[in-house]
Amino acid sequence: MAAAVKVLVVDDSLTMRALLSGALERIPGVVVVGSADGAEEARAMRQQFHPDVMTLDVEMPGMSGIDYLAELMADRPMPVIMFSTRTEAGAEASIEALRLGAIDCFPKPKVAVAAEFDKILAKLGKRIKAAKGAVVKSSAASKSVAAPPIEWNGRLLAIGGEAAATQALFDLFGSFSANCPPTVVVQHLGAGLAGTLIDKMAAEIAPKIVLAEDGMAIEQGTIYLAPPGDHHVVVDGWPNGRLRMLARDAVAGERPSISILFASVAKAAGAEAVGLLLGADGEDGEAGVRALQAGGGYCIAPAEQRADGFVMTRRMASQPVPPDQLSRSVIRLCSK
Repeated sequence: MAAAVKVLVVDDSLTMRALLSGALERIPGVVVVGSADGAEEARAMRQQFHPDVMTLDVEMPGMSGIDYLAELMADRPMPVIMFSTRTEAGAEASIEALRLGAIDCFPKPKVAVAAEFDKILAKLGKRIKAAKGAVVKSSAASKSVAAPPIEWNGRLLAIGGEAAATQALFDLFGSFSANCPPTVVVQHLGAGLAGTLIDKMAAEIAPKIVLAEDGMAIEQGTIYLAPPGDHHVVVDGWPNGRLRMLARDAVAGERPSISILFASVAKAAGAEAVGLLLGADGEDGEAGVRALQAGGGYCIAPAEQRADGFVMTRRMASQPVPPDQLSRSVIRLCSK
């Protein structure tokens, strides 16, 4: 039997700490080892209890949750799940937290009652269990430098991942040239975060990045991010393809779905398709990888390095790639 996931809850509100701790304790296989009212107490409890995962409030007096997360990720990285307000400032803080390396960001319940936590309990439990043992990259790593222009070979790039892929996407897109391969992204972000992510990325990367819309032409030098909500995003035709929005049921609990995007890319582009699967911890994505490979496309995913030196990947990719070589591998696959 697998050992329980040990969680440390950090929030300046006594009520929120009690409600969140109570909710987490109802998840099988999860145990709350402590609750801290701020960064100082959290530091001591981390040393004392050695938690597998931390939940952290963004808005705290004294050292904010973002500042403490930055400290954690620069010093001794660990899996962290953030809680933030449902405001514009909260959205900006959530994206910054994901960029620093947080596993996910959840909106704080509008009312501090147990019933509000029940609404997010299934997804929260899934994220916490997947986060245990995850290799978390230090935020102190060097910043990506844009590559020189590429000689594009006509391949279409599709990317799928969880919210935890945000840091990797900043690194990847930061290394893309302005004439990067046309790129369509499905990322499982919370409502209201996609626009903020685009604004933040647009100020820092060379390619153009936009929110995907129905009927958009898919062009070189542009990254299309699927909006979370009521539609899936698919590719219609290749070359000279367009994006289409499909109002269909969620797949593996997700909409938009990575698998539906990948399957559409496989059908449209066949051997001219490249897929990249980042940080996907759920079922969504597996069927898409199979469809991509069956259609003649090529799919890569970050490799995991075990203690014995064996490199593997969980997602049946055509090739496992060390995380620090993802950008180089993508550019090579999409260049003449």
